[in-house]
Amino acid sequence: MKLFQRLFYCFSILGFFTQVQAQETATGQVLDKIVAKVDNNIVLESEVQKTYIEALSQAQQGIEAPTRCTVFESLLINKLMVAKAEIDSVIVTDAEVLLQTNNRFSMVMQQFGGDESMLAEMYGKTADQLKAELEEVIREQLIVQKMRATITEGITVSPAEVRAFYYSIPKDSLPLFTSEATVGQIVRKPKTNPQVREQLISQLLKFKNEIGTGKATFAELARAYSEDPGSAAQGGDLGFFRRGELAPEYEATALNLRPGEISEPVETQFGFHMIQLLEIKGSTYNTRHILRIPKPTEEDIQKEERYLDSLKKEILAGKIDFAKAAKEYSEDRATSDAGGYFTDPATTSNRLSLRTLEDPVLYFTIDTMSVGDITHPIRFEDPREGTKVRVLYYKARYPAHKANLNDDYEKMKAATLRRKEDEVLSKWFVTAKEDIFIDIDPSYDRCNALKEK
Repeated sequence: MKLFQRLFYCFSILGFFTQVQAQETATGQVLDKIVAKVDNNIVLESEVQKTYIEALSQAQQGIEAPTRCTVFESLLINKLMVAKAEIDSVIVTDAEVLLQTNNRFSMVMQQFGGDESMLAEMYGKTADQLKAELEEVIREQLIVQKMRATITEGITVSPAEVRAFYYSIPKDSLPLFTSEATVGQIVRKPKTNPQVREQLISQLLKFKNEIGTGKATFAELARAYSEDPGSAAQGGDLGFFRRGELAPEYEATALNLRPGEISEPVETQFGFHMIQLLEIKGSTYNTRHILRIPKPTEEDIQKEERYLDSLKKEILAGKIDFAKAAKEYSEDRATSDAGGYFTDPATTSNRLSLRTLEDPVLYFTIDTMSVGDITHPIRFEDPREGTKVRVLYYKARYPAHKANLNDDYEKMKAATLRRKEDEVLSKWFVTAKEDIFIDIDPSYDRCNALKEK
């Protein structure tokens, strides 16, 4: 069944907003129709069109272009996974969705200089409306990710399987990869001075007293003062998380509380929290919190800039290797373990197309650099942790080329794994489709989406 070979298309951030805009005429009349129903989930013609166009643009990078039917089938299966996730109790929490939504929306807003009115003028909707629609797309993506991971859990491939897969591809059908780069970063988070930290701790203790004396409720204070964009509007409620999913300091404090009890202020990488345990259910627990983030002063930021500038000089002088410096001194968990290098989430390779970098500021900075360059310290805003400082290292650039095992082993490994997963998913599909109501518009009958292939 080949329909799984291009399963799991995801909308790009700005591409999603383009889709939203394309669904309406200048008079606000919706030009769309439902082309499939999967239980309570629907596939829109506009979804098929948008995803098809996006897939064609990807094909220009050496990926085989799908047919419109293949795109329709992949979207249909995504909806099937969402429907089955509800039956099988595979869920994503509101906190997970809100965190992803806020992070991605922050990236979008950077491209509009933080001007929500400009965004609203361009798309004819308020920032809150667009954010709500993006939230639903992200919720589906996370559910599909979790379902796919559940179905394919434990699948691995050996080097022999990778080689066999590569040599099974006719030479004239080997994909052409666009130019790629290896880019690294060393990130430092400015340390705020003790006075600011003490002020925040005192404020949280004041909040705890107000709650204890009945002057205010936890939810009221969270809505008014919490700096966690994902939970403040919900009165600080994070929803249920499994053990190990939240910051260790946060979890240890929360699980030492009795239901209803409120903690003393606790510090994590995100700031200072006051936590209330709401409920423990099996291996999951539900809390709410008020987060206060210490803001660094200009001097705090300049101190980290001087630190990175000094480290840059040592790297350029050959006194320390960049990867070693990143592992020892970078404070970015996502890249430090990989020697500071960005990796392609699909392949885990540090050779990646610059388009893989979601941050547009990062993309355009690298575009101005030459191989071997290390930037001066650059300030940037982390959506969760505020102002940080980093240096970027442009290690290598690789020209466009046909796939080969020496240069593209990780990509071939990922493709081999996907094929193996597809076989498992195909078997799952045959059974799952019998449990779910599916109705397809006659205009897509030609795709034979529900037949085994």
